[in-house]
Amino acid sequence: MKTIEENPSESFQTPVVTAEQAVFPILLALSFSHLLNDTLQSLIPSIYPMVKDSFKLSFSQIGLITFTFQLSASVFQPLVGLYTDKKPMPYALAVGMCFTMLGLVSLSMAPSFEIILLSVGLIGIGSAVFHPEASRIARMASGGRHGMAQSLFQVGGNAGSSLGPLLAALIILPYGRHQIIWFSLVALVAIIILSKVGGWYKKNMHLNRKKSGAATGNEPALNLSKGKVAFSIGVLLMLIFSKYIYMASLTSYYTFYLINKFGISVQSSQIHLFIFLFSVAAGTFIGGPVGDKIGRKYVIWISILGVAPFALLLPYCNLFWTGALTVIIGLVLSSAFSAILVYAQELIPGKVGMVAGLFFGFAFGIAGIGSALLGRLADSTSIEYVFYVCSFLPLIGLLTGFLPNLERKKV
Repeated sequence: MKTIEENPSESFQTPVVTAEQAVFPILLALSFSHLLNDTLQSLIPSIYPMVKDSFKLSFSQIGLITFTFQLSASVFQPLVGLYTDKKPMPYALAVGMCFTMLGLVSLSMAPSFEIILLSVGLIGIGSAVFHPEASRIARMASGGRHGMAQSLFQVGGNAGSSLGPLLAALIILPYGRHQIIWFSLVALVAIIILSKVGGWYKKNMHLNRKKSGAATGNEPALNLSKGKVAFSIGVLLMLIFSKYIYMASLTSYYTFYLINKFGISVQSSQIHLFIFLFSVAAGTFIGGPVGDKIGRKYVIWISILGVAPFALLLPYCNLFWTGALTVIIGLVLSSAFSAILVYAQELIPGKVGMVAGLFFGFAFGIAGIGSALLGRLADSTSIEYVFYVCSFLPLIGLLTGFLPNLERKKV
């Protein structure tokens, strides 16, 4: 169907649309905002080698920085999603980004370890608001192509995560941590874009009401018992546990692993981290559209369990094959989250924000806890041993076999 109200001279947030069409200007704005948001967040692990030396931190304290950021994000995300399911807040995204900007300014000037923790906590609060609300709006603007919309949204975030280490290598490491303050301008750009997205959301709340008030697009879940739905959600959370603790080992400690095992420079290790994270971004878009066509359960199978052979081989490789295997791991593993999130939203129709907040929050929380525990393990053993232990995590993907095939139940 065509737009009900459309004026070429107006910006992308103005048209009122029906639920049958994908609104690509909004989806692209959300994806780009996700890129900016996650670029800023990825600066945190990118400066770990620098702050470890300047503040004389242990691996446990490095893990605590990640834990603080992830915990502040994970605790608030499901609460934000649950609240805004009931009381929509169109401009919440822009407000959340203000917290991120404040955290960046504070991080650039932090005189102590405690202020670093406060700063990353503020950035985490910004993330807690951004992810469930942006995911909700992406679903509203999807025109029914939920997997495609979530993947397009996710690919922006993963692209941003890959840029952080590169920007750190080019700007922050050579010129100092104070240069982080310039990235607050990136947050300002995101605030402007998200304000316009909020204007579109305010004009098109009828899409949100249709999706939350009816389960017509999610009938497969209605044929399952509450116990089966709860069990399936539990399986999905275990898969998130596997994926994000393994990802935490790479995002937080991959640079240290390369430096310790192969003796490369800090800047070179950041380039390797960028290559891995770029492969994650490149593989992200595959999962959603493919899941729309062949079924999300099969995408989850391939994404998580398919990584296992490469993860198990990684601790025994030289520098070249370590880089090559992490590219393959990034490409394959990155398709899982969009498929898992949409699958969960189909299991619990009408709770888009709550489900998004729960899964984003759990992903952030488990990654933070995992990072802290892995830091303790690295202090007590070695960074190489951490990667050996984590190589077994993708085998948890075998649990995918217990998930029901929702697609078979569709009319």
